Amino acid sequence: MIRINELKKSFNEKIAVDGITFDVARGAVFGFLGPNGAGKTTTLRILMGLLQPDSGRVEIDGIDVAADPIAVRARVGYLPDEIFLYDYLTGYQFLDFVADVHQLPKTDRKARIEELLAQFGLSEAANEYTANYSFGMKKKMALASIIIHAPKVLILDEPFNGLDPQATRDFRLLLDKMVENDTTIIFSSHVLEVVEKLVTHVGIIASGRLRLSESIENVTQTWGSLEKAFFELTDPAKQTA
Repeated sequence: MIRINELKKSFNEKIAVDGITFDVARGAVFGFLGPNGAGKTTTLRILMGLLQPDSGRVEIDGIDVAADPIAVRARVGYLPDEIFLYDYLTGYQFLDFVADVHQLPKTDRKARIEELLAQFGLSEAANEYTANYSFGMKKKMALASIIIHAPKVLILDEPFNGLDPQATRDFRLLLDKMVENDTTIIFSSHVLEVVEKLVTHVGIIASGRLRLSESIENVTQTWGSLEKAFFELTDPAKQTA
């Protein structure tokens, strides 16, 4: 479903992504981990066509991202590390706007919006301006908006930041349901205990280089835990050129 081959990206003289290659199979949940500044967000933005790589190739659902980013975005739900809502739309109006962008039929739209508002515990705030939402509410609204069109792929940058334990659990259950319908998910996170429970596969990046891409089963068998693997593979003293 997602294929990344020899991807490279620099900003001025700083190498952000240094020749990484990995695949994410259809229906997989791929946790993309690394320290701050490792290259996670840069990689995810390239996947969405928001950044152009210096070299390498990215495909989503068989589509070259660089060649046809619009077709890719129609198949993908993307949550950036910094969320953006229209402050002076209500929650309901915001979801209606996103549904319109994705050309959801008007006959189905109301039911879909009400379903998502209920799933994320936002029904009572549906008619409030999003400017008045707490950070957690804004995060849940952003999450609802990216799945309104039932995308085949989710690309999530730190999706659990700002969510309380109940919201985190609810969102994990929602992702499980989406995976049952063959949705493919790649997400970055610093919350290793959540990642270990949720993912089928994991990639670890440090200093722009991919240090590991394995099933979570293989990782835990080899290192004992995802936490041990993460700190071993991201320790600057143990990294080789």
